Amino acid sequence: MPTTALEAYAYAARVAHVENPDCQLAWTTLAGIGMVESRNGTFRGATIAPNGDVTPPIRGVRLDGSNGNMRIIDSGGGTPPGEPGFAQAMGPMQFIPETWRLYGVDANNDGIVSPDNVDDAALSAAGYLCNRGGDLATPKGWMKALRAYNQSDPYARSVRDWATAYAAGHSL
Repeated sequence: MPTTALEAYAYAARVAHVENPDCQLAWTTLAGIGMVESRNGTFRGATIAPNGDVTPPIRGVRLDGSNGNMRIIDSGGGTPPGEPGFAQAMGPMQFIPETWRLYGVDANNDGIVSPDNVDDAALSAAGYLCNRGGDLATPKGWMKALRAYNQSDPYARSVRDWATAYAAGHSL
């Protein structure tokens, strides 16, 4: 795991603990999500700069309802008139644009709220998970948060497996 990603997850979990002590989000949950979503910011050869910027930007498939994917219209207006604007997940934590607009924060204080910055993305994910899950130290709260992030049970199992491996000191 890139050191910058590890530091982003640890910082985000610490901030979540200070801002919402009842959440009990572990950095390993963020790392598990980051691994499943983008190989912790390295998917398809992407790299993480010291300031947290991931290049090239990581984008998911167009969520147009094909191939078993959800159909999500991007209400951000980034497509030409008359064409359907389907959302794509963005950045190392793979935020849907609408969720990013609601939860995105500037974690590294550079004045830019960017889903393509691992610091911003990790802290935004922490806020989202705490808001949606409650007490993540309980199986019910953890699963509720993960299902809000991605409704797939295999996804949750994969995140759980990676988080468990990270907690045991493996695969770092």
